[in-house]
Amino acid sequence: MDHDPTSSEPALARPPTVWEIFGGFLGLGLISFGGALPLARRALVEQRRWLSADKFTDLLGLCQFLPGGSVINLSVAVGMRFRGVPGALAGLLGLIAGPSLIVIGLGVLYEHTQNDPHVRHLFAGLAAAAAGLLISMAVKILLPLRHKPVAALIAALGFIAIAIMRLPLLPTMLVLTPLSIYIASRKAQ
Repeated sequence: MDHDPTSSEPALARPPTVWEIFGGFLGLGLISFGGALPLARRALVEQRRWLSADKFTDLLGLCQFLPGGSVINLSVAVGMRFRGVPGALAGLLGLIAGPSLIVIGLGVLYEHTQNDPHVRHLFAGLAAAAAGLLISMAVKILLPLRHKPVAALIAALGFIAIAIMRLPLLPTMLVLTPLSIYIASRKAQ
């Protein structure tokens, strides 16, 4: 792939094979307790270099707008982008196979230990760590928007509407999505 020498981002890697997509998302799923989204950006942009930071942000925005889990949608979108339907299936199966087996095993174990105070403290600590990962990922996703003030404004409006004003997600997205598409199309002209 071409690399802009003036860019601070490293060149993208060659497009992954179906097996590399499966393995990449299997690894992501296996190390992502508490949610894969905070680690997805790091894995796809920084480590494997399958996507640029801008392309990741664009795909994630689309995946968050679609119904279903964002990371599941992302695994399908990335797989589809590089290898079509086989890649989409590889990304999805890779993401959910290992964690599904682990969660079933942990569910059985938790059923037997849920009343232990040490287990309760463990889960409280895990929740705090997961919140920290989520905040870190949010900052990294916002960084590409610093050069796109209109996109940053739309993101800020979404945050204000949902997090502060407590407006429902669907109506907020139904207003902000066409607005952002309109603004982007006007800017492209």
